[in-house]
Amino acid sequence: MSEYQTVTYEIKDSVATVKLNRPNELNSFNQQLSRDLTSALIAAAQDSLVRAVVLGGHGRVFSAGADLKAGMPSGETVSKMLREEYKPGLLAMAEMDKPVISTVQGSAVGVGLSYALAADLVIMADTAFFLSPFANIGLMPDGGLSWLLPPIIGYQRAFQLAVECDRIPAARCLELGLANRVEPEAELQAATQAWAQSLAQRAPLAVAFTKRAMRRAQQMSFGEMIDYEADLQPTCIESHDCREGIAAFLAKRKPNFTGS
Repeated sequence: MSEYQTVTYEIKDSVATVKLNRPNELNSFNQQLSRDLTSALIAAAQDSLVRAVVLGGHGRVFSAGADLKAGMPSGETVSKMLREEYKPGLLAMAEMDKPVISTVQGSAVGVGLSYALAADLVIMADTAFFLSPFANIGLMPDGGLSWLLPPIIGYQRAFQLAVECDRIPAARCLELGLANRVEPEAELQAATQAWAQSLAQRAPLAVAFTKRAMRRAQQMSFGEMIDYEADLQPTCIESHDCREGIAAFLAKRKPNFTGS
C-alpha cells in the first residue's frame, strides 16, 4: 500500500516504480503531487535495495503539466512554486546515483515534459507525444526545460519547439534523441520494466559514476572532465564489482554485481 496520496510506489526486483496517480486530472501537477513525487524519488534514491527507478503515470497520459483549474498563480507564487515544489523532485532525479527511466504513454506536456526529460532514459509508446505549450499562453518554458532541451536537439530546434508549441510525436522524438526507445502502446509497461531490470543488474558503482560525470559535463571543460574522471575511476577499479566483472569476462559467464 502506498503511503502517498498522489503517487504510487512499488519495489520489485531492485526496481522502484513511481507513478503519478491523478488520472482523472491527467496527472497534472498540484502541490500535493509535487511533494509526494519528491518524497518518493528521495526514498528510492536512499534505498540501498533499489538499483533503478521508473517514473510513469497512471491512466491515459504521463502528465498534462501544471494543474490550472484553480486559476493562474501570481508571479510571486509561481516563482516560489518552481523553486520549492518542482525543483526538489527534478533535482532528486538528476542527482540520485541510480538510473531513472521515464515511461511515457499518451503525452508529456508542460512541466510534465520537464519531468520526463529530466530522467536519464526515456521510453515512449508509439502513440505518445511531447508538447511544450508555454508560449501559447504567454509563458516561457520552466521546470528546467530551457536547460534540458538545447543539449539534446540543439539551440535552433529547441527554440523552435518552445515558441511554436507543436506536438512532437514519438517517432520524431526518437529521431531527435528526445526518446531512447519507442514501443507499441500495449507493450510499453512490460518493455519498461524489462529495461529497468536489465539496468539493475549492471555494476551500481560504475552506473552511478557514469551518471555523475555525464550530468556534470555541461558545466565543465574537456580538461576538467578528464580530471574528474581520473578522481572517480580509482574507486571503480579497486571495487569488488570490477574484479567480478573481469573474472566473469575471462570465464565467459554473467557477472554478479553487488555494488561494492
